[in-house]
Amino acid sequence: MRSTLQREYYVEREWFDKESKNIFHSDWICVARIEDFHAAGDFKLIDISGQSIIILKGSDDLIRGFYNFCRHRGCELIDTKNITEEGNFRHSIRCPYHSWTYDLNGRLLNAPHIDINKNDDQFHLKQIYVESWGGFLFIKIGQQGESLKKHLNEVPELLKRYPLKNLESGIKMTYEVNCNWKVILENYNECYHCAGVHPELCEIVPAFRKNGGSNLDWENGVPHKEGANTFTMSGTTTRKPFPGLNEYEQDRHFGQAVYPNLLISLAMDHVAVFIIKPINEKNTEIEFRILFHPSEISKDNFDPSDTLELWDITNKQDWDICEKVQRGMNSKGFEQGYYAEMEDENLDVKNYIEVKLNLNN
Repeated sequence: MRSTLQREYYVEREWFDKESKNIFHSDWICVARIEDFHAAGDFKLIDISGQSIIILKGSDDLIRGFYNFCRHRGCELIDTKNITEEGNFRHSIRCPYHSWTYDLNGRLLNAPHIDINKNDDQFHLKQIYVESWGGFLFIKIGQQGESLKKHLNEVPELLKRYPLKNLESGIKMTYEVNCNWKVILENYNECYHCAGVHPELCEIVPAFRKNGGSNLDWENGVPHKEGANTFTMSGTTTRKPFPGLNEYEQDRHFGQAVYPNLLISLAMDHVAVFIIKPINEKNTEIEFRILFHPSEISKDNFDPSDTLELWDITNKQDWDICEKVQRGMNSKGFEQGYYAEMEDENLDVKNYIEVKLNLNN
C-alpha cells in the first residue's frame, strides 16, 4: 500500500501556512458562481487564508477581483471585523479613512483636497485575476502563471454535455467541519468507506459497497440500483434529465474534483457542488450547493427537498467521519496512514500537494 502524507501536513500550522502561500495564494481557487452577481455593484467579500478579497460586478457588467484595501494608506474598504460578506455598492466605493472614492470598476474617482492624476493605475484598486468556467468563478492571487484553461486540463471536455454554465442554485448552505481540508478531499476521492458510513447512499448506488468500492468506472459513470437514475432517497425524481446528456449520463452518477477546492457530483437532473474553504489547519468551511436547470426552478411545483434529504444525510456522515480522522491524527502515535488499492485516486491529492509544496526536491 502507498503511504499518505505525514501527520504534520494535517495538524501543524507551519504546513498550513506553506499551503496558503504555495496553493491558495498562488493557484486558481473557486470562490463563487456567476449567478451570485445580479446587478452592477454586487459584491462578495472572500477570505483566502488571510487575504481579504472583494469580488465585484462592475458598471460594465464584468466581474473583477480586488484586494480589500485603499491605495492611499491601506485601510480596509470593507470592515472585516464587522463582516459584511456580500451586498451592493450603489454607485461607488468609499474608503472610511480619508474618503478616497473608487468607481465600480476599481478606478479612482476622487481623492479629497489632493491634486492627483486619477488616471494613474497606481491609484486604482489593486486587481487580481478572475476567470470563469461552467458558471464557476475562479480567482488567482499573485502572478498569473498558467491560465485557468490549462489549470482545468481535461475537466471541461469530460463535463461538456452538462449545462453547468446555465444551472442555478436551488439549494445553498454552509457546513463547518473541524478537520483539515485535505481530509475532505481524500474522503471525497474514495468509496472504501461508503459501506460502513453511508447506508442510505449505498441503497441507491449498490456499487459503492461492492468489494469495498473497488473498480468503480468513473469514466463511464457509476450505475444506480435498478429503476433508479438520480441521487434521492428513492433514486427517482419528476425532474427531467438535462438536455444533451448521453446514455450513461442520463442514468449514472459521475464525480469530478478540481483541485484544490472544487468538488462536483453530477446526476442527470442536478449537480451537487462543494466549494472548500480552509480556515486553518484543523477547520474548514464548505459551501454546498445543488444546481438545477432553470426550466425546473421556474416551475410552480419545483421542490428540491428530495435531493437535499439524501445529500444532507450523506454530507453529515462524511463530515462526522472526517472529524474523527482529524482527532485520530492528532495522536502523538500517528505518523502517517496508507492508501488501499481502491483509494488510489487519493494519490492525486498527495501528488498535488507534493508538487505545489515542492516536497520532492
